[in-house]
Amino acid sequence: MGCCVSTSSKSTCSSRSNGEMANPSCLEIGCCVHKKARRTFSDHVISLHHLASLPSRIFTNGKSRASCIFTQQGRKGINQDAMIVWEDFMSEDMTFCGVFDGHGPHGHLVARKVRDALPLKLLSFLHSSESKRNGSGKACFKGNVKPDNGDSQKDLSAEDKLNSTWREAFMKAYKSMDKELRSHPNLDCFCSGSTAVTIVKQGSNLFMGYIGDSRAVMGSKDSNDSMVAIQLTIDLKPDLPREAERIKRCKGRVFALQDEPEVPRVWLPFDDAPGLAMARAFGDFCLKEYGVISIPEFSHRLLTDKDQFVVLASDGVWDVLSNEEVVEIVSSAPTRSSAARILVDAAAREWKLKYPTSKMDDCAVVCLFLDGKMDTESDYDEQGFSSATLQSNHSGNPVESDDGLKSEPSLQRNFTVRSSEENEPNNGVQSIDVEDGASSADDQNWSGLEGVTRVNSLVQLPRFSEERPKS
Repeated sequence: MGCCVSTSSKSTCSSRSNGEMANPSCLEIGCCVHKKARRTFSDHVISLHHLASLPSRIFTNGKSRASCIFTQQGRKGINQDAMIVWEDFMSEDMTFCGVFDGHGPHGHLVARKVRDALPLKLLSFLHSSESKRNGSGKACFKGNVKPDNGDSQKDLSAEDKLNSTWREAFMKAYKSMDKELRSHPNLDCFCSGSTAVTIVKQGSNLFMGYIGDSRAVMGSKDSNDSMVAIQLTIDLKPDLPREAERIKRCKGRVFALQDEPEVPRVWLPFDDAPGLAMARAFGDFCLKEYGVISIPEFSHRLLTDKDQFVVLASDGVWDVLSNEEVVEIVSSAPTRSSAARILVDAAAREWKLKYPTSKMDDCAVVCLFLDGKMDTESDYDEQGFSSATLQSNHSGNPVESDDGLKSEPSLQRNFTVRSSEENEPNNGVQSIDVEDGASSADDQNWSGLEGVTRVNSLVQLPRFSEERPKS
């Protein structure tokens, strides 16, 4: 039950995505066989420069061996949601999943950058932690910690060590990610940011790290074999007592606007801006001195045979569907590969029904099936689906390119703010928190509320944001 990490990168991992087989080099973590490493960890990281070419990593609409993912652009402009599933993450039995919901003028770029860089940082810190602990750079930690009655104290100790290793890796990876965003030469994150909900499944272990209000929910069977929803994460809103106390202690302010009393926001001490509707996020550096943090909440869960699947989604889904509704939709999907798309379609319908005068938010969904199985081709034929259909962008929106490591993103403003003549009346629709990447042209003051009929993650940019000195 101990921890050992092997840096052997012998290319025996089957890396399959979208029905293809490949054998790229991978970092073997989880095995206790000490073999001479054919490639170093540095070699492995360098090979990840071409992330888009890894067949075990998917980030656009599609499926993998045990998951399906789907995103659909809302009615606010560019899709600011990003998502990823990376199978064979560090060993054959390890899968990384994440959903990232950007906000602010450059939120889409922040979300994509985090999607690409955060898994690499987590991988690096896991390896570094175990190498230092073992003093030799080899051996490993097994992921399957199941306390049994025979030697429970020893097993609990092993579980504590495992928890400590993963917690430290998540904390360091998130910290490094935010530091990289702060110093990025071409990506302005002063008033733009992103949520993150990330999980790693290794054997029967599920490790979770998250910030912001994207959510993870698990579908599991109860004693009566009925499907139930188990919320795995907490929406880290500013009105949570611990979050509000920290923000106020740092001189930030937490209050809701008069016309949206159900949405608490974080404000600067000297300006009614930016009005961030979450307590933790990557980026948003205008608020980092005033209580908004990027330190993730971490948790570990031992999976059982009754646990069926995990759904990660941005708040475009959770704003209109309950945990129970999401679990019911996924569990009743005609094929597993279609589950994410069907869930997004259901959310889109609910937006139209519940909030007909509102602009639908972006939606991103990752469905990870815990038994590691997906559909056969006959399942697609029976339901009228094809692999090609599942790989396409169902909504007809252009699929965003993987620009995270190939080139620096362009920072042109998004022309998504509608003029006052185009504004639709609210008609008394109750406002809830959704995210918007709207920005104005010609260097006008950006307002997250202009031209929309629902609440956004940011209200407006601080007055000094354009004139702030470069650090």
